[in-house]
Amino acid sequence: LTDPQNTRVVEQSFEFDLVSTTKLLNKYLDQNIAVVQSQGQTPETVSGTLVGTQGGLVLKSADGSVRIVNGYSQVKLPTLPGGLISKPTLVWDIAAEKAGVHKTRYAYQTGGITWWADYNLIYAEGKDANSCKLDVGSWVTIVNQSGTIYENARLKLIAGDVQRAQPRPAAAGFAQRSMEMSAKAATAGFEEKAFFEYHLYTLGRPATLQNNSTKQIELFPTAKQVSCEKTLVYYGQAGQYFGIYGSPVTDRNFGNQSNKKVDVYLRFKNAKDNQLGIPFPAGKMRVSKADGADNSLEFIGEDVIDHTARDETIQVKLGSAFDVVGERRQVDFRIDTNAKWMEEEIELKVRNQKDEPVTVIVKENLYRWTNWAITKKSHDFQKQDARTIHFPVRIAKGGEAVIRYTVRYTW
Repeated sequence: LTDPQNTRVVEQSFEFDLVSTTKLLNKYLDQNIAVVQSQGQTPETVSGTLVGTQGGLVLKSADGSVRIVNGYSQVKLPTLPGGLISKPTLVWDIAAEKAGVHKTRYAYQTGGITWWADYNLIYAEGKDANSCKLDVGSWVTIVNQSGTIYENARLKLIAGDVQRAQPRPAAAGFAQRSMEMSAKAATAGFEEKAFFEYHLYTLGRPATLQNNSTKQIELFPTAKQVSCEKTLVYYGQAGQYFGIYGSPVTDRNFGNQSNKKVDVYLRFKNAKDNQLGIPFPAGKMRVSKADGADNSLEFIGEDVIDHTARDETIQVKLGSAFDVVGERRQVDFRIDTNAKWMEEEIELKVRNQKDEPVTVIVKENLYRWTNWAITKKSHDFQKQDARTIHFPVRIAKGGEAVIRYTVRYTW
């Protein structure tokens, strides 16, 4: 910084030949040393030329005799030999036109530091069984295992899928900066902005990261009364793999195993008019609900979200409903390989044992072949993609919904 035009680093090396007893003694082979023996009540000092260090110190005296010294308490060396250092050191060879002390700033990439986002959501019931409200709090969790402390550091976090090559070992060291903070600056949070194709979060106050420690910092103030939607989804084929096949799947028993669980999802819009509108870094969302008996928060589920831009919808899977269960079975199967068609009739039952009505989305995968048509149906469906349909059904308390449909595949 003092003379940037005429000062540059022309060579750098990282020296990590750290000092140790064995290395020190090996540096003094064929040189005179003094050894203090601890045997007996009176210590004895033995001097000579060090000719070996394996199995004890081998000393050669001036008359040519050799003495092996074991059980020594001290070794006296005249100086610390060159080439040995007490800690890993980065050494620069600098070309400068101005002599003297220069003020410098340097940057380097280090490993051992990582961060992720944690979100705490507090759930409250809405006006009906499907609507709800959320209080959304967010924290940044930073883990420092880099081997050093960063005191009063200026902290910036980049969120996005940044390509990283396999890192090489980096030099140890850190830039230290002192700052005076006003009372307002001491509580300043993160400021977000677009940065290249990512998002950059800059903390408005210095932060100290201790080595081998975890620190949590609030990412943004808690958003209150965020509107959300609770959705129940029954997917009777859950847990089964349906890939892309090169020919129709004609095995009548394939995919007939039935899942009974009805999953619970929360969905909310990350929009400004919904108290949010902030790019969400990837992280874990934990959801709790207050127990009206004592107003304590009870954990009701968690999920992991990917990086989510503003104005996009966030979906969190909480788990499976206790009092709503499903059942799926194949009623009929017909096939004519000569005429190249097959038909399958499916029945789905969803029972609601709750004390209130619920709406359930019944999800089905039409996996046997790409060309299909629903020829009969008991309920209207919504086509989601080339192989997925949804049957939304309303089920009264203590009631049951029975869905039947027939699908015809041709090839």
